[in-house]
Amino acid sequence: MEWLTSFLQDLQASGPALWYGMTITLKVVCIATLGGILIGTLLALMRLSSFRILNLVAQAYVNLFRSIPLLLVLMWFYFAVPFIYTTITGRFLTIDTALVSSIVAFMLFEAAYFSEIVRAGIQSIPRGQSAAAYALGMTYSQNMRLVVLPQAFRKMTPLLLQQTIILFQDSTMVYAIGLLDFFRSNYVRGDLMSLLTQYILFAGLVYFTISALATYTVRRLQKRLHV
Repeated sequence: MEWLTSFLQDLQASGPALWYGMTITLKVVCIATLGGILIGTLLALMRLSSFRILNLVAQAYVNLFRSIPLLLVLMWFYFAVPFIYTTITGRFLTIDTALVSSIVAFMLFEAAYFSEIVRAGIQSIPRGQSAAAYALGMTYSQNMRLVVLPQAFRKMTPLLLQQTIILFQDSTMVYAIGLLDFFRSNYVRGDLMSLLTQYILFAGLVYFTISALATYTVRRLQKRLHV
């Protein structure tokens, strides 16, 4: 049991680094989720638009990001974000390039999946409600904002949260571009302390625990929101 005692001592000493890594992970997941849902909602409205050009653009976007690996998207934006920023502003990106690139990549990638969830949620609302809204003199934007989207988001909240859990698990891929997230902070500390296997198992246990609790919460929420 000496290895366990040594590991627990090293884990205690590594606490600040691990906590910092977890804050980076949560920052990427939260910002990417909010941005992805916002962009995904716009894409869903474009997919349902009567304007064919908007429909085609949104469809092409969704098909593109759903047809390429997430790791490849991360690598693309790791090099593209600093280049685009420098081209537009004429200055170098002074903040953490890996962090910004990860957030942008996850946001745009997950937007393709969130858009399909939102689109399905909007289509699940009976058309009679939109017809009634128009009969009352509401515009298209008022109908969507006050009638359709509130009901649609109520129905699709569990699916959005489930996709967020998948995003949380996929966030470990930022290791490939050098971002010091929770998984990589475990890996680095394990490499330095010669306890690599134990640290990776510890990281897996943390990810499993958080994902399992979140999945349980989603199931409970799904039952409460079921109409």
